[in-house]
Parts: sequence; C-alpha cells; structure tokens
Amino acid sequence: MRIAIITLPLHANYGGILQAYALQTILKRMGHNVEIITLSCFLRIPLWRIPFTYIKRCFLKYLFGEKIRIFYEQWYNRTDPLLVIHMKCFIDERIFIRFVNRYSDIKDGEYDAFIVGSDQVWRPQYFKSSIENAYLAFAKKWKNVKRIAYAASFGTDEWEYTLKQTKYCSKLVELFDGVSVREKTAVGLCEHYFHCKAQHVLDPTMLLTASSYYQLFMNKQLPPCDGQLLTYILDENVDTENIILQLAAHFGYKPFRVNSRYENYNAPLIERVQPSVEQWLKGFYEAEFVVTDSFHATIFAILFRKPFIVIGNRERGLSRLHSLLCMFSLEKHFVFTSEQINFNMDYSIDTQELDIILDKLRSDSIDYLTYHLRK
Repeated sequence: MRIAIITLPLHANYGGILQAYALQTILKRMGHNVEIITLSCFLRIPLWRIPFTYIKRCFLKYLFGEKIRIFYEQWYNRTDPLLVIHMKCFIDERIFIRFVNRYSDIKDGEYDAFIVGSDQVWRPQYFKSSIENAYLAFAKKWKNVKRIAYAASFGTDEWEYTLKQTKYCSKLVELFDGVSVREKTAVGLCEHYFHCKAQHVLDPTMLLTASSYYQLFMNKQLPPCDGQLLTYILDENVDTENIILQLAAHFGYKPFRVNSRYENYNAPLIERVQPSVEQWLKGFYEAEFVVTDSFHATIFAILFRKPFIVIGNRERGLSRLHSLLCMFSLEKHFVFTSEQINFNMDYSIDTQELDIILDKLRSDSIDYLTYHLRK
C-alpha cells in the first residue's frame, strides 16, 4: 500500500524527526511504501506584505530600540541550514520525504492511504499550512483513499480552534476511517467538538524498542558524553538552572546537554549548531539521570529506563506530559519548581511494571494501525 504521512515539518526538532522515523519504520515493517509529506521550511514574506513588514521593523528597531533583524527571513534562510546540517544527515539517510509547495500539489490516486500524525499536527499555531489540511481538506473529494489519524495531538487541553475551523474540521473528520490521539484529554476534545470517538494510542516513538534506537548509533564514531546528568531544557530559566544544579550536587553528577543553544539568536553561530540525532540518542543511552521539560525527551528517558525528572512547562502545554506519565504510573517524576524535588525519593523506573504496560500499549497501538489499513 502507498501511504503518505502528514505531520509537522521535519527540521530542528529531535522528537518530531524521531516520531516520523518511527511511524514510517513501523509501516515499512508491515510491507507498505511510505512517504512523509512536508512543506519547505524556507521563509518568505508575501509580496504584498514586504513594504509594510520592513517599514514596521525599521520603526521598532530604530525608534523603539528593539533587537530585531529587519531582513530576518534572508538571515534565517542563510544561517539555518548550517545549524541543522547534522540533523539533516539523519533525515536524508533514514526518512523518505516528499517536499511540496502546497498540499494541493498532491493528486488523487498517488496514495492509497493518508496517515495524519503524530506530534502537535492538530494545533493551529504549529501546523504550517491551513489547519484544515491537517484533516486532509485537500483530499476531501477523493473517494478511494483511506484516512487515518494516528496519535494526533492538539498539544493542550484548551480548545484553540475558531468556530469556523471547528465546524469545517468536524466535517472533515467524518471522512476518516479511524481517529486516534496521543493524549487522553484529546479523546474528550474529539468527542465534545468533533462528535467522534477517538482511541488513545502511544506516540510513534514508543512503537520501537530501545534496541531499535541503539542500532542507529552503535556503529557511529561519536564522542562520549561529557557527563552523567543529561539536561534537555527547551525553555531555560532560573528555576530550571537551580534544579539542574541541585541534582548535580546531590548525585555528584556532571551535567551535560544534548542540544545546542539553537533558539538563542544572540548566541554565537557555532554554539547554535545542533548535534546529530544519533548523538542525541546516545546521550540518553549513556546518561545516569535525565532532567528535561520536553515531551519526547521524557519518552526516551522512559525507553532507555533512566531515572528522570520532568519539569512542567505551562507555556508549551501540560496535558501532553501529564497524559504520558499517567499512562505508565510515573506521576512522581513531574515537578514544577526546585522546591518540589524530593531527594529522598527514588526516581528510577520499575522496569518490570513498565515492560508489562508498554508491551500491551504497543501491541494495541500497532493493532490499531493494522486494523484500519486493512479495513
């Protein structure tokens, strides 16, 4: 079967890249031909907005002293390929991608099935195109194609759609052969706003075993990790720094990071170059303890059976992390501030209990895909 996956653009996001790789790998193991459809990450300003945009930026920069780049898009398109060059090697080697300028470039008959997901593909502010295309609006008139949502995420338990978007996407969901979501709260959102039943399934990264990820870096000539306390913090602040320092002092571990300062536009270019995906994975394999505020970093701490603490990040959404931890009875690993860390608590994972739960959820999730592709 020819399958196209609709997900967020694969770029500088380790979790986004690995969830796409994992879903593609599982589908290929089933015998399918799989492509991931993605839009270009090249930034452009519509011609009609260029004069207004540049004039506004000049005012902000020179009259109000804001630290912004007037020609931001040109600067981004010139520098960003250098920052993600190591990540791109993994994408080019491991993931089959089809780039399109717009989803309407995809024609009827090119694919037998579309799978929407995973990641926050149903979050309007994250989906690059019109959110309706995350519900296959471009294919709404096609008859002989399967439409499946796998572990699609709204990213939050708050409803972020306009009334118009809700009505249209609700109609599009009716065309789907199967709907599954990544968070438990999303089951309720689908029922309330789309009037459809959704199944709660695993994030695609958890469909593969730790051994499968180990195979990706075991034969690579990668430098050893410079420490024992892995830190992967998306939104660094004083409190996350305090948590890291307290954990390092308590355990006697040296902190090391598995990401660069990619999102810090004021940092020197060399400090913003992202490590390879394989180096990122190796960090979890070699770490003695993990501290993160990232959903997918939490997943890989679990997969590699590492003691961990996850810091709640309200701005990025808490429902994702809460749903994941509750799924495996790991709520004790969730903190918001350094004061909430209990150094008398064992933050390791009960691997026997985890294996039982994970095996069952993995089997159910793969069965979901198999059933709806064959139906």
